[in-house]
Amino acid sequence: MSSIEIAEAIDGKPAAPPARPASRVGLRLAGFLLPVVLAIIWEILVRAGLANGRLMPPPSVVGRTLWQLTASGELWTHAAATLWRVAAGFGIGAAVGTALGALTGALPLARGLLDPTLQALRAIPSIAWVPLFILWFGIFEASKVALIAVGVFFPVYLGVAAAILSIDRKIVEVGRVFRLGRLAMVRRVLLPAILPDWFTALRGGLGLGFMFVVAAEIMGASEGLGYLLVDGQQLGRPDTIIAAIIAFAVLGKLADGLLLAITRPFLAWQDTVRDRL
Repeated sequence: MSSIEIAEAIDGKPAAPPARPASRVGLRLAGFLLPVVLAIIWEILVRAGLANGRLMPPPSVVGRTLWQLTASGELWTHAAATLWRVAAGFGIGAAVGTALGALTGALPLARGLLDPTLQALRAIPSIAWVPLFILWFGIFEASKVALIAVGVFFPVYLGVAAAILSIDRKIVEVGRVFRLGRLAMVRRVLLPAILPDWFTALRGGLGLGFMFVVAAEIMGASEGLGYLLVDGQQLGRPDTIIAAIIAFAVLGKLADGLLLAITRPFLAWQDTVRDRL
């Protein structure tokens, strides 16, 4: 019996068929309409003289700046530097956050010893770490990667610890009924139970990694999209600033999509309502 037939048997009425691939593509394309419409409206307002485009340049000016930065290769250089820092910081922060989150979530003793301190550290603003990391690691790449790793660490740590603590006791009892050993229990019961929350925490950590890289690149970087932001501010070039912001948005979206594509096969077993309720 298919899932649609089961839904009909439960509800007593025909279930809505799943969305077709074409409609899904249409919904994804519709997500780009809002920024495009807003950009067109702003362009029209500036060209009609109804808005001042000096501090907020119209899309045509920003697009020309993006093209110039791309054609000269400058944008690729800054984007590559930013992506390397985010990837390195994300890898370190996600690995440490996963390990400590699993430790504090699974062991009450570790939770009592470590969690209060980590929760206190989580409340420290990101910019407060900058002078300390500069003293410890200097102004080169190590301090920047460390700051990004701190930003990634906390959402991953909280997500993993909370996922372990919220595992339904009944599914553990089912595993015991089937006499699963400790390793089999982890592999077949506990790990699938926490995977959705873990992947969500990784996405949150990746987003914070892109936020923290701006603070990291402001503290003395000679390349990177954060440096491009500061350079645009110092030169009084709002078009450069907005171009860097757009580059951040595109890179962040692509990185998030890549992470989703990597993790989706691990969640193929989920039977969830993805299209409509």
